[in-house]
Amino acid sequence: MNSFSLEGRRALVTGANTGIGQAIAIAMGAAGAEVLCAARRDCDETLSKIEKGRHVAVDFADPMAAVPLFENETIDILVNNAGIIRRADSIDFSEADWDDVIDVNLKAVFFTCQAFGRAALAAGRSGAIVNIASLLSFQGGIRVPSYTASKHGVAGITKLLANEWAAKGINVNAIAPGYIATNNTEALRNDPDRNRQILERIPAGRWGEASDIGEAAVFLASPAAKYVHGTVLSVDGGWLAR
Repeated sequence: MNSFSLEGRRALVTGANTGIGQAIAIAMGAAGAEVLCAARRDCDETLSKIEKGRHVAVDFADPMAAVPLFENETIDILVNNAGIIRRADSIDFSEADWDDVIDVNLKAVFFTCQAFGRAALAAGRSGAIVNIASLLSFQGGIRVPSYTASKHGVAGITKLLANEWAAKGINVNAIAPGYIATNNTEALRNDPDRNRQILERIPAGRWGEASDIGEAAVFLASPAAKYVHGTVLSVDGGWLAR
């Protein structure tokens, strides 16, 4: 038996239309899972690279938007990847920018986890949750107060839910991506000075690829990680170790 296989399991990946979410969906599909790609926009590009999958329209501006999915679908793996960010000096940061980010990045994550857990426990089946945290789950950053707060919160609820559900067969873990080459970081990579400064601080000497996160997510969702609970796995080329 391949302990890294996801054959016969159904995964829900949020924010699966691009970037890290897309890479996770593709990696889980390659490991044998049927993948429900949840996003506001179409996931045609993602689905073209997955053997078994379909798009589920979800807009996490409503933090409860994914909850009804668990009433009609058997979902074995949940990946909470969808997220947003707003930037401003803390002295100028608006209540709207605080609330919008907390709703998508933290409130939606918790209540989607809750719905997954309720359905799994009621059915008496095991499951796996992988939340996408951040290096800002460990650091403060600048000019992103609601994002930093939300990602500290994601790390916290990952550990809390692991404490409550580990003995009941549900693995809850998180991944903290480092500097990953996606559309969101294109401006940084194209800035020679900032790119050099970042690379100098990464022991691995390179930007991460979205597939690095995808493969880590497959591990945490697979039987190979059956005794891994409450971990926030840094996939960062050694950034935090430095």
